[in-house]
Amino acid sequence: MKKTSVITFMLLMTVMLVLSGCSNGNGNNGEGAATPPAEGAEETGDNATEGEASSRVTIKTFTAQGTNYNLDTNWFTQHVEQKFGIDFDFQVTTWDAGAAVEERKIALASGDYPELFLMIPWVDKFSASEMIQYGKQGILLPLNNLIKEHAPNLQAVLDSDQNFRAIATSPDGNIYAVPQLIECFHCQHGAKDWINNEWLKKLGLEMPTTTEEFRAVMKAFKTQDPNGNGKEDEIGQTGHTTASIIPFLMNAFIYDDNNSRMLVNGGKVSYAPIQPEWREGTAYLASIYKEGLIDPSAFTQNMEAFGQLANNADGILMGAATGLPTNLDYQKQYDVIPPLTGPSGKRFTTLGSTSTVGGTFALTNKASEEAKIKAIQLLDYLFTEEGQMLGYLGKEGVGWRKPQEGDIALNKEVEPLFFRIPTEPGTAYPNTDWAAIAQYFQPREFRDRWVSSTDIYSAGGFERRLQEATYLYENLYPEEIFPYWAMWYDPAVVDEFAMLETNIKNYVQQNLLQFVTGSKDIDKEWDTYVKGLEQLNLKRYLEIQQQAYDQYLAKQ
Repeated sequence: MKKTSVITFMLLMTVMLVLSGCSNGNGNNGEGAATPPAEGAEETGDNATEGEASSRVTIKTFTAQGTNYNLDTNWFTQHVEQKFGIDFDFQVTTWDAGAAVEERKIALASGDYPELFLMIPWVDKFSASEMIQYGKQGILLPLNNLIKEHAPNLQAVLDSDQNFRAIATSPDGNIYAVPQLIECFHCQHGAKDWINNEWLKKLGLEMPTTTEEFRAVMKAFKTQDPNGNGKEDEIGQTGHTTASIIPFLMNAFIYDDNNSRMLVNGGKVSYAPIQPEWREGTAYLASIYKEGLIDPSAFTQNMEAFGQLANNADGILMGAATGLPTNLDYQKQYDVIPPLTGPSGKRFTTLGSTSTVGGTFALTNKASEEAKIKAIQLLDYLFTEEGQMLGYLGKEGVGWRKPQEGDIALNKEVEPLFFRIPTEPGTAYPNTDWAAIAQYFQPREFRDRWVSSTDIYSAGGFERRLQEATYLYENLYPEEIFPYWAMWYDPAVVDEFAMLETNIKNYVQQNLLQFVTGSKDIDKEWDTYVKGLEQLNLKRYLEIQQQAYDQYLAKQ
């Protein structure tokens, strides 16, 4: 009797557990009430399910928070918390890169670090050496298997995009932190130069197409009083400390990527600043500087001083080197100059990348198995079109809207995808998006579908202005390019390389400016300059760069 009662009791408990499991909200029998999707969400076909309160997990997360944001009350935070069953415990820092990186390093050094890092590339991303260091220490977890098992969208991108895979994968084959994939077309061709088109019209001049035509136009601007005030107060081509005219003009003589300044020919790397063509380009720059066609402050002024000069009410500026004419207050009188052809017929443009080695999504050894899975599913969601739209742009109807009749995409050949709704002046930012924190999947195809006004000189047409300017700079680079943005360096040589790179780059820049401004005579002191680079062990520097490039090719 007692035995029968025990068996009966156990059977009853089993039935109760089964019934409980059938009505736990997963909807397995069609009767459970699943958690409804957050407003604006749609089914995406990804592997994530709606998060249940009973399976929610708190994830301590380090991230940067802009001054207009409150991530705790943010709409997208609430959306993904509900979708994936996550409760974020945010440890926030600022968008100030210095302070953010310092705070991240202190947290890691103290041992009081979070389970998840969600960072911004231009604020506080992990460098290549940091990923290797913390990965070897076991602090950052290899993500390869998690991605394969729980992130099919991200895995598909890694499988199809060799450049992205090379950026993401460390020399030991592990992915310790996932970078953002951002193919900003105009950013990749940032070394542009802009000219005062009103002065061209007034003086009856054509847009320059060669280095000597450029010289002739700038001379006319300087001597023929295009601003009409009776004074010779016109200022030569200018720039600022992060936007130099040098790469724009140097590319008419030799390829200048404005970063590594490495060249590749037949798989072998070499250094542009010691080549005869570099000397020729430097001599040209020195000659137009001597004629007053380059603003003396172009290489030393900060962005604020540049803006004041560029927007002088008297209209005194010939033009400016800058990737973004925002520094020119969107002024209509500045048009981009097409890449110039040099005396030997060369015509290059700088190619860069907004996706670079440096991870922004990383999981640490403090994360539970459940937290790891939910976090990687969240990341995978950001590699979908829906996740990118809601994460980067925010709530539909607030941060963006669907295209309407008459809307035209940046690339006029494709169907528009979204119109970004501007925040009205004087109103609070709506706090519905994660902005750069969520900017994980923006291939060129995504950005090409951005709706923009056809009036390129209006605020609403600014992106189109940049897009159309950049078409002139597309596909004008050597067949072989040193992809500095995707380089990983052997941990055993990282410190040595960093010292060599700092010394060599500083030496080249210092001497380049001295040659251009005339404080050094290039005819008399070029050989001494080259010997100085040899003394800084340029040979060893090139050996390390060659090893890194060979390793990059092996990943392709």
